[in-house]
Amino acid sequence: MGPVSRYAPPLAVMALIFALSATPDLSSGLGAWDFALRKLAHVTIFGVLWLTLARATEWRRPILAIVIAILYASSDEVHQTFVEGRHGTPVDVAIDAFGIGLAVLSRTVTTRRRRPPAQATPSPSAS
Repeated sequence: MGPVSRYAPPLAVMALIFALSATPDLSSGLGAWDFALRKLAHVTIFGVLWLTLARATEWRRPILAIVIAILYASSDEVHQTFVEGRHGTPVDVAIDAFGIGLAVLSRTVTTRRRRPPAQATPSPSAS
């Protein structure tokens, strides 16, 4: 896998997060649903960020991908403190971390299900 195909997806996700964070008002006008949908968006986008980061490391360094994603979530909240009408909060970092955790869990479960069952090695028969 070349460097562009490896690193372009996480950089694109990071750029999307940055652009959304720079938007002064993301209110959809849906009332209570607006809050729930925005938090669900946090969970989803940071789960996707982890997946793209883990893929960039060819799935060999999932902990590094977790650390980078959580650091980016933290920097995203700091960024929002400079945007008029927005504010950063540690609660959103926790929600982002929850999304990362769900992505890690789903990846773990799906890769375990795809592995072929271990073949039992015949033990030498004692005669």
